Amino acid sequence: MTIIKFGALLPVALVATLLLPASASAADKETRQMMADIRILQEQSQQLQNQVQALIATLSESIKAVNARLEEQTNANRKSLADQKLVIDTMANDLRVLREKVDDNNVRVGSLGQEIDALRQSVSSMNASRSFEFAPAGGDPAAAGAAPPDSAAPATGAVAVGTSPRKLYDGALADYFSGQWDLAAMGFESYVRTFPQSPEAPEAQLRAGNSYLQSGKNDKAVEAYDVVIRTYPKSSSTPEAYVKKGQALMNLKQYDRAKESFDYVVKNFPPDNPAVTMAQQRLTDLKQITAPAPPKR
Repeated sequence: MTIIKFGALLPVALVATLLLPASASAADKETRQMMADIRILQEQSQQLQNQVQALIATLSESIKAVNARLEEQTNANRKSLADQKLVIDTMANDLRVLREKVDDNNVRVGSLGQEIDALRQSVSSMNASRSFEFAPAGGDPAAAGAAPPDSAAPATGAVAVGTSPRKLYDGALADYFSGQWDLAAMGFESYVRTFPQSPEAPEAQLRAGNSYLQSGKNDKAVEAYDVVIRTYPKSSSTPEAYVKKGQALMNLKQYDRAKESFDYVVKNFPPDNPAVTMAQQRLTDLKQITAPAPPKR
């Protein structure tokens, strides 16, 4: 019985013994295949990593190149803008110089026109004098319009025929600075009457008023300043004319009118105008003058 069982188990053991090497061989083959697959995956991963690094390096170089081109373009634009600004500044400066030259030429042309008018008046006077010289024989010189030889023309402040505007103005200015107030006022007013459109006319009329103010002729000073205000309202001399008019009115004790003149300057001219400062000071002085006296104790 036992022999039969052993004989029956012998084929099974033999089969198991034969199958063990086959199973081990199959497992070893699978392991080697897995190791090979892992090695392939590692190689592919390394290749992919190398490609990514190469791509990143390429992108970095491209970005550096783009940044370099942008920086170069920015510098070029900055230089171009600087050059354009330089050109614009140069053109603006040239335009300013040209405008100053044009203004200077306009002043010269105006002065030349006044010189021509003075010469024209001189020629007209000479022609009139010649017509008097050739009066009919036996005629009365006085009837022909000639003045008696011994007569002397009164000093009325009239401008001599052919007098240069510059010469007339400089003469009045010399009298002004030397304190000859009456002569200065006469000269300035003659200048304004003869050359009312001259650029110096507003200042000449203002100085005429100043001359009257210095000589104590306050009524005439107010009249002279009013001429500046009415005739040359846009000139640079007008603010000072208002202030000096107020000063003359203060001297005349016409305090209300003086205050109106000072207030007009403060309200209607820029604060940086020197006349505004003068008007504010005069208003302070006027307030002290017109302030009621303190009651006696």
